[in-house]
Amino acid sequence: MNTDIDRLAIVVGDILLEKRLMLATVESCTGGWIAQTVTNIPGSSAWFERGFVTYSNEAKQELVGVQAETLTKHGAVSREVAVEMALGGVQRSRADVAVSVTGIAGPDGGTPEKPVGTVWIAWADRHGRSEAICYGLQGDRRAVREASVEHALCGLTDFLNTHE
Repeated sequence: MNTDIDRLAIVVGDILLEKRLMLATVESCTGGWIAQTVTNIPGSSAWFERGFVTYSNEAKQELVGVQAETLTKHGAVSREVAVEMALGGVQRSRADVAVSVTGIAGPDGGTPEKPVGTVWIAWADRHGRSEAICYGLQGDRRAVREASVEHALCGLTDFLNTHE
């Protein structure tokens, strides 16, 4: 258990509760780790609406509406797909805001253009606003996934604090 991540989840929950917003998560390489982290917080049902684990391209399309053309043109690990995942998470839930993660956790699957550790994280709200950041994370599979969760929650606090 990572106490920094746990603290971030508490901060996220406090902000969501204060703003009376509900959260959805849309996760690929983190496999539900963000949802697990936030639901470890007692009372999270007041601000966590649901989580989607969209590991395959088909799941990304079926569960949150990522377009096949976007996947073909940009690949699953891209800004465009991360944003569509986050927007779809809001559109296909009762949440007000969503965070999405798509990346290459390794040890295989990397390319020269998208090496292992390439992770796109996006945040979106019900008004259609979105932001996305690409991270080049280091370490083994677990380290990349754990850092992805931490960056997702940290970025969510920034997104919530800069958007009303």
